[in-house]
Amino acid sequence: MAVYTHVSDDEISNFIAEYNIGKIVSFKGIAEGIENSNYILQTTQDSFILTLYEKRVNADDLPFFLGLMDHLAEKGINCATPIRDKKGEILKTLCARPAALISFLKGMSLSHPEPSDCFQLGSALAFMHIAASDFNIHRPNNLSLQGWKDLYKTCQKNHKKASSFGEGFFKDLGQEIEYLIQNFPNDLPKGIIHADLFPDNVFFLEGKLSGLIDYYFACHDMLAYDIAVCINAWCFDEDFNFKPEKSKELLRGYQSVRPLSAAEMAGLPILCRGAAVRFLLTRLYDYQNTASGALVTVKDPAEYQAKLAYHQGVVNFSEYGI
Repeated sequence: MAVYTHVSDDEISNFIAEYNIGKIVSFKGIAEGIENSNYILQTTQDSFILTLYEKRVNADDLPFFLGLMDHLAEKGINCATPIRDKKGEILKTLCARPAALISFLKGMSLSHPEPSDCFQLGSALAFMHIAASDFNIHRPNNLSLQGWKDLYKTCQKNHKKASSFGEGFFKDLGQEIEYLIQNFPNDLPKGIIHADLFPDNVFFLEGKLSGLIDYYFACHDMLAYDIAVCINAWCFDEDFNFKPEKSKELLRGYQSVRPLSAAEMAGLPILCRGAAVRFLLTRLYDYQNTASGALVTVKDPAEYQAKLAYHQGVVNFSEYGI
């Protein structure tokens, strides 16, 4: 979450008047994240998240994202869901941006998840995969192999803003992307994945996982790739050292709901390399291009440079705790 577009008092008052959600008590921007403009709204009835969708989000994809949230909620997945206005509409316009009001989930994200938290995350991810299996709108993963190649070329043109990542950085990264293009699996089980299930998108309440948020990268891809994203996001410490006990519990939690095939397990090392490249590239792009003055937290690409190096050294999938 972040704030790129600033909403005035009059604009938010006129917007909220179109809903039956009470009167405004407070309205504040949220700095975390990088994709859209987000505000937390407190009314006399409840709390909500107001999201304004910025340029990186294709407006044509919004029915998929918002519809998926509704679908998952109907299947019993505790996730944020869009709020309908007085006319029954969920997708609106505010400050010349597509906008939606989203329910607020109680709980807190974890800065330092424990192995037991990783187990809960793994099982919740598997339940989500199953619940989404009959969602009837298809959206491809635009941030997969070809997307990585395109982002790489864009970032390479601005190479002077990446000089701190070491000599030969772009050469090595280009070689890694070519390796992935040649060796990435394409025959593993597929379905709807979250594709961005970082700790700040998972809430816990009194030690129990209470909800999943931020489905704006959700797409159709290999289910095991979603696990690889989570291994990268949840199973390293603050110094980017891999913690196998966390990965073991994440995978144990996932398989307690949806067992992995032998091919999915064998594919984890290269899927983890791919997930590391994906976030290295998007963080690098944001590092190079975030507008000055935006209320946004720019995340360090070097984190995923280090994680990629770890995955490149993995010899067998058992090293992830299977």
